[in-house]
Amino acid sequence: MALCLQRGGGGGGGGESGSKNDMDNGKYVRYTPEQVEALERVYAECPKPTSLRRQQLIRECPILSNIEPKQIKVWFQNRRCREKQRKEASRLQTVNRKLSAMNKLLMEENDRLQKQVSQLVYENGYMKQQINTVSSTTTDTSCESVAVSGQQQRKNPIPQHPERDANNPAGLLAIAEETLAEFLGKATGTAVDWVQMIGMKPGPDSIGIVAVSRNCSGVAARACGLVSLEPTKVAEILKDRPSWYRDCRCVNVLSVIPTGNGGTIELIYLQTYAPTTLATARDFWTLRYTTSLEDGSLVICERSLTTATGGPTGPPATSFVRAEMLPSGYLIRTCEGGGSMIHIVDHIDLDAWSVPEVLRPLYESSKILAQKMTMAALRHIRQIAQETSGEIQYTGGRQPAVLRALSQRLCRGFNDAVNGFVDDGWTIMDSDGVEDVTIAINSSSSKFLGSQYNTLSILPTFGGVLCARASMLLQNVPPALLVRFLREHRSEWADYGVDAYSSASLKASPYAVPCARPGGFPSSQVILPLAQTVEHEEFLEVVRLEGPAFSPEDIALSRDMYLLQLCSGVDENAAGACAQLVFAPIDESFGDDAPLLPSGFRVIPLEPKSDVPAATRTLDLASTLEAGTGGSGTRPAGEIEAGNYNHRSVLTIAFQFTFESHYQDNVAAMARQYVQSIVGSVQRVAMAIAPSQLSSQLTPKSFPGSPEAVTLARWISRSYRVHTGGGDLFQVDSQAGDAVLKQLWHHSDAIMCCSVKMNASAVFTFANQAGLDMLETTLLALQDIMLDKILDEAGRKVLLSEFSKIMQQGFAYLPAGICVSSMGRPISYEQAIAWKVLNDDDSNHCLAFMFINWSFV
Repeated sequence: MALCLQRGGGGGGGGESGSKNDMDNGKYVRYTPEQVEALERVYAECPKPTSLRRQQLIRECPILSNIEPKQIKVWFQNRRCREKQRKEASRLQTVNRKLSAMNKLLMEENDRLQKQVSQLVYENGYMKQQINTVSSTTTDTSCESVAVSGQQQRKNPIPQHPERDANNPAGLLAIAEETLAEFLGKATGTAVDWVQMIGMKPGPDSIGIVAVSRNCSGVAARACGLVSLEPTKVAEILKDRPSWYRDCRCVNVLSVIPTGNGGTIELIYLQTYAPTTLATARDFWTLRYTTSLEDGSLVICERSLTTATGGPTGPPATSFVRAEMLPSGYLIRTCEGGGSMIHIVDHIDLDAWSVPEVLRPLYESSKILAQKMTMAALRHIRQIAQETSGEIQYTGGRQPAVLRALSQRLCRGFNDAVNGFVDDGWTIMDSDGVEDVTIAINSSSSKFLGSQYNTLSILPTFGGVLCARASMLLQNVPPALLVRFLREHRSEWADYGVDAYSSASLKASPYAVPCARPGGFPSSQVILPLAQTVEHEEFLEVVRLEGPAFSPEDIALSRDMYLLQLCSGVDENAAGACAQLVFAPIDESFGDDAPLLPSGFRVIPLEPKSDVPAATRTLDLASTLEAGTGGSGTRPAGEIEAGNYNHRSVLTIAFQFTFESHYQDNVAAMARQYVQSIVGSVQRVAMAIAPSQLSSQLTPKSFPGSPEAVTLARWISRSYRVHTGGGDLFQVDSQAGDAVLKQLWHHSDAIMCCSVKMNASAVFTFANQAGLDMLETTLLALQDIMLDKILDEAGRKVLLSEFSKIMQQGFAYLPAGICVSSMGRPISYEQAIAWKVLNDDDSNHCLAFMFINWSFV
């Protein structure tokens, strides 16, 4: 009979008799299989039973009656320890497998780079030889060069493909094999000059190795990664492009042809959305080839069929610009110990010259392609892998597939609103042509019957869906920061009355059309998380809007409302990432197939341009397009000297509303006014959060009731010198009256003043340019920020302990610490100095703080 030995704890042990003497002698307790089985049953229900539960266990199980309660406690302790060790061993084995596979991947990448180096060395030597030959030649050899060139051309003629169509499988197989060879040259060879993206460091928990192309036709991106899914499952996921590529509108497989080697050839028509309202959507006509290599690797490669490649002609589409997919695809190999190693290559030509020049960076950036396609595919596979393994826990009782479907529906609905395809039933309302907001109407009954909007179309007076959309160019506004502000400070731009209309219009009851009022109704929001992706680059949440009623006519607006919201791209360190905030009104207990009518914002960064004028930091994109390529303004000298970056981004806004047929004009007027007010709010926010360059040329305005700015600057400087005894705060070269103010305003450290009042919170009354940048605010909004809100708990304790010293001695040095900006971003500083600011009567006027060497964490 097998027995389980258990060492007693703290001198506890015993034999089968379980006698106290044996336990005191430190011997082992021997458990029979029946006893172990009884203990395991209890452990499965409660790994850490209380003392009462252990005593109850002994009473209820006679087979445990010879075991002391102390030994039962030790058994559970050891059982928990063994479980912890087992989990840790399993985790280490998993990490070891990942590291082994990553090491193999890095070795292959190193071999590829070595080949690339050898090729470059050879080309460099050849070029040197040619240069020496040309320089040593004294006769005109142009005719000879032409002759040699002609001979080489005859030896290596440019391949001319015969016309191939879907009725000729052999011809399509030849195209497929050429595509396979070119794709493998990009995935594992040196066909493209790859440059690794910044921040994409390989590791067991990283997304993989991501690189972008340099000096090649079109834009290209490449990624290598590891996932814990089998190759066939990975291939199935990657082929389902609409599930992970958010810009994919539809994929139609028009023909499937089996090949003799066990593979398949598919002829595919693919449509993609345009990222903004001022560009045309793209479509692709491609051949996709799925096959296996001799080493067992699975390959899915794809390329466009054009007149150059041969093959059948794709279907025409009037609302799209035909783009070209150069040989791209996926190489999927089995890893030792399970899982797959994936190589992804995306290489496309989006015909950038067909869009306005200001938008071309969207179509010429390999980083944007990497974020939107290559990394999106790898992230999606990793997400499903972790969901399958049970590593991700979800709240709310909804399955991961349901949450992904909700996120996909939000993105798809927003893309439909931005693009407004005619074949979906969208038409543009007549306007005078000078409006910056476009109104589109969709009254097609086929769009709603039997679709997610079927509950809306049951009304006899239901007129359809109206969309108000606009685009604008932002200057020096970080997309992630803007979207985070819009998400966290909804009351700064939203109108509660319009939100209430959107919420009520989803129900089968008429509702009066509100008048959009600037500022709207004040409301608060509570964000309830639903799900987030593995790397937290996207999260789904429910937002509860709470709005009080201020008058009898506003009683209908005082109820809580709910939004399903998707936020993505708020990581400021992600290169080329698009930031997006999309939401749709829902009921409190919304179902998995609840109707969704998404609205929201999308901010896409453009590549930095050094020659773009920065006359204003927020421009209307339509006016920029009308003005030409960049306008005739010049950069201010101060901006050039500052050396700050000059980034641009495109903001797209789209809001959708349902309407009853007799209210169409009213809803259109409301929507136009509402989006125009949102554009104004976003411009104000952009001015506040943009890194200030032009504002450095301005003199700060004084606040009502405060001394003139020049006088306040003089008080700050004089008080610092008197209290600290360490000399002047800054050197003033000029005797002009505003020289001190200019020095204070341009000081490199953050200097700010706050009020000192009894029984009242200290609020900021003044800050120099560095202080405004640190707090991420403006002079006008500064007075809404309280001192205790930006300091963390340790900082508040230090200030409280030093406050009496400041008031008696006049100043104090505060140690390094952490504070937060008005946007909630953590800020570190090496030291802070606090001192009393005295007026001309030597009375206390305010407190001044200087944060030295601060930076965002």
